[in-house]
Amino acid sequence: MRIVFMGTPDFSVSVLMEIIGHGHEVVAVYSQPPRPAGRGMEERKSPVHVQAEAFDIPVYTPKNLKGEAEQFEFAAHDADVAVVVAYGLLLPQAILDAPANGCLNLHASLLPRWRGAAPIQRAIMAGDSQTGVEVMRMDAGLDTGYICLAERLDIAPDVTAGDLHDQLCVLGADLIGRALAALSRGSLDGVPQSEDGVEYASKIDKAEARINFDRPAIEVHNHIRGLSPFPGAWLEMRIKGKKQRVKLLRSKVIDDVSRTLPGTVLTDDLVIACRDGAVKLVELQRAGKGPMRSADFQRGANIAIGTVIGNPDQVNETL
Repeated sequence: MRIVFMGTPDFSVSVLMEIIGHGHEVVAVYSQPPRPAGRGMEERKSPVHVQAEAFDIPVYTPKNLKGEAEQFEFAAHDADVAVVVAYGLLLPQAILDAPANGCLNLHASLLPRWRGAAPIQRAIMAGDSQTGVEVMRMDAGLDTGYICLAERLDIAPDVTAGDLHDQLCVLGADLIGRALAALSRGSLDGVPQSEDGVEYASKIDKAEARINFDRPAIEVHNHIRGLSPFPGAWLEMRIKGKKQRVKLLRSKVIDDVSRTLPGTVLTDDLVIACRDGAVKLVELQRAGKGPMRSADFQRGANIAIGTVIGNPDQVNETL
């Protein structure tokens, strides 16, 4: 089939590769425009953009698809179907109607739970025990279309958003391959979404990434792993007399019966008191350095038992 592929981040790349591997003709790729990134703030192409160019596929990066010129250009691809995976732009009705078989979207949740931009992170942060990927026929709403195919996946207690992202990439690529095969046979049916259980996965705000130990340990743990590796839950610590930002990348819930100030360091291996219980910090990352296990981190930081961390007003105060 003639396919227009629309996607931007790493999650979309494996799906694009699956489509190419199945022998479909990808006539065009749409992706978010290059944006400034890195220390030099040079414009950087999206992962999908880079991969498409490696296969000599024409890449289009409009800021939006509302204009007549953009819509005419899109329709001129004469596609059998468009496949949309984490593209990042809402599609006007004229775009949805242009391909002969409409637009299929791969979404990383079990709809209607976690419609929107950050379904993987929000599922973990909410403590969900299961998620999945679904292929739906797109309509004008936000992730409201008919569901065609789905695969479920259990969320392990300590899995991070990065881990889950990689697992869902594999499932999603396979699911799109099956959906396109069914579409080519004329047998890709869909069912409407339930009106019950709707939740919205809003984009992660940088302000919410700051860790707060004055919450139950399970919520702190889910917050850490739900934001790992990006943008990363963070706090400030005083290391060798200098205040530094530290990302928390992995943790474990610890049964702890002590009742002490949340944020208090309880052990040399960085078990931290929470409002209810405690968490052990398993992997951390100092600014400008790579991720490291807590033992390696402590060799350089030497955060003493009794130190209070994570409170903006109490950066490494000792009880």
